[in-house]
Amino acid sequence: MIKYFGLRLATIYLTLLPLIACENKLARVETNYTTDDTLVEVGEQVEILYSDSAVVRIRITAPTLRNYTERTDPRQEFPKGIKVEFLNPTQQVVNTLTSKFAVRQQEKSIVIARDSVVMNSAKQERIETEELTWDERSSKIRTDKFVKVSRPGEVIYGFGLEANQDFSYWKIMVPKGKIKADQLKEAAE
Repeated sequence: MIKYFGLRLATIYLTLLPLIACENKLARVETNYTTDDTLVEVGEQVEILYSDSAVVRIRITAPTLRNYTERTDPRQEFPKGIKVEFLNPTQQVVNTLTSKFAVRQQEKSIVIARDSVVMNSAKQERIETEELTWDERSSKIRTDKFVKVSRPGEVIYGFGLEANQDFSYWKIMVPKGKIKADQLKEAAE
């Protein structure tokens, strides 16, 4: 009977040991996190796809994404840069937008790209600026900053730019630079 009692006591002890041992570790883990810590979700090597009618239209890649879920200012920040590829219905890249920092404001449906912003089009056009705002709803891009647009054989620069996201239409608000004479003739006709 003593042997049986010792066996039962050992079984109960071994059953309760993991529960007792885990209790202190759980308490320590729970106290390491605050409410503020849960308001930020962090992702590494992220890829975000935007689709319309089951066709991918935009692909965003970034080394780091910080998703702030707070009610007053929900946003996605890309502190180590961003690459946005605008795709046509056959999944060919039409334009590419890159920058060293970007923030997407979900409530306003805008993306603000900052620091070494470059947009390249399939028509060999290139926009360079320090800040560019992309409005997802209207599919427009704009900036009030200094901008440089390079095309084969010409460079146009100035302040302010408005354009379609596919770069099919664009204008510089206060242009400077050199333009080909035959293009002036075409514009006048």
